[in-house]
Amino acid sequence: MTKLSVKEAIFNRRMLICIFTGFSSGLPLFVLYQLVPGWLRSEGVSLAEIGLFSLIGIPYVWKFMWSPLLDRFELPFLGRRRGWMILTQITLFGSIAMFGFVDPVMSIWSVAYLAAAVAFFSASQDIVIDAYRRELLSDQELGLGNSLNVQAYRIAGLVPGSLAFILADHMPWRSVFLIVAAFMLIGIIVTLCINEARIEKNAPKTIRDAVVLPFQDFINRRGLRSALEILAFLFLYKLGDSMATALQTPFFIDMGFTKTEIGVVAKTSGLVAMMIGLAVGGIVMLKLSINRALWLFGFVQIVSILGFAALAEIGNNVYALAFAMGFEYLGVGLGTAAFVAFIAQQTNPTFAATQFALFSALTALPRTFANSTTGFIVEYVGWTGFYFLCIGLAIPGMLMLLRIAPWNEKASD
Repeated sequence: MTKLSVKEAIFNRRMLICIFTGFSSGLPLFVLYQLVPGWLRSEGVSLAEIGLFSLIGIPYVWKFMWSPLLDRFELPFLGRRRGWMILTQITLFGSIAMFGFVDPVMSIWSVAYLAAAVAFFSASQDIVIDAYRRELLSDQELGLGNSLNVQAYRIAGLVPGSLAFILADHMPWRSVFLIVAAFMLIGIIVTLCINEARIEKNAPKTIRDAVVLPFQDFINRRGLRSALEILAFLFLYKLGDSMATALQTPFFIDMGFTKTEIGVVAKTSGLVAMMIGLAVGGIVMLKLSINRALWLFGFVQIVSILGFAALAEIGNNVYALAFAMGFEYLGVGLGTAAFVAFIAQQTNPTFAATQFALFSALTALPRTFANSTTGFIVEYVGWTGFYFLCIGLAIPGMLMLLRIAPWNEKASD
């Protein structure tokens, strides 16, 4: 296959699709993990209860259970992938807006049910968008395409994590959630404008094929031992930074920052860092193998957690806040870009929905179950001790790179 020039690799319609679908995937996740916790904390809900809200992310863990249905069945409109995309995006638009009509103090369970619904629709959207992207991109484009997708995914976090908190100081939460929900229109419009990705093989013919064949294919290609090692790596690589960002907004509030400071200072620095990451990450993913990117960005990812530990000691200082947030967005964003490219590389386009859902579900385990304990950990050891614990939990995943992605071994195409 002819190697693409930098210009051809970056400036094409496929990369633009990766950016906009990444934004649509990221928005509902950050609603659940930044906006909702900050909203609950500002309304007086305890840290322990907020930490338990991480359990509403269970659909992200178990999404491989219904992903075969999305591989097997096609809705009677827009095609195999786009039909499911538009359905999940419309339901997300409605369910995010509904948060504004609930009183979290009087009806915390209503918030939990609604959050679970958003998580389910969001996980389902991710299944289809991940599969569509794998079918859309050639093997040469996996690194760059997934890097752009991840950076756009994180840029989406500026809406619920920045804009929403600025607006919350000037208008009621009902209006805030309606405005945030309206950003799902970006995904809806893109879905209506794009075409189905072309793939050589057709969808599975039966439910059994949709469930069994993706797992058989992965084990047959890798061997049982290697397959299990890869699955363990997928769980461990993002464990530390996932826990470190679980209570990010409540942490800022506990440090004494106002909602406007969180929105303007923290998130603006994050935007600058993401723009740098978008450029640096894209170029690096073009020049380096996915293996080497995992090593390089993994170290940056670990060091970025130190910024939160430093902020916990410094306290209410807007410059320290800007540095910690900017470095976190840069480090974790780059690490995630390499990680998602690695996941895509492990999938077979024929079974993209189910295999991608299985692999990404393992990465969601820490965010869902381990993160549910973060509130209790913080209340026991304090913020500084918590962040040093997160650094320690990030090390095993890096050590596994010695077997999973050796520095001197090029990632297979």
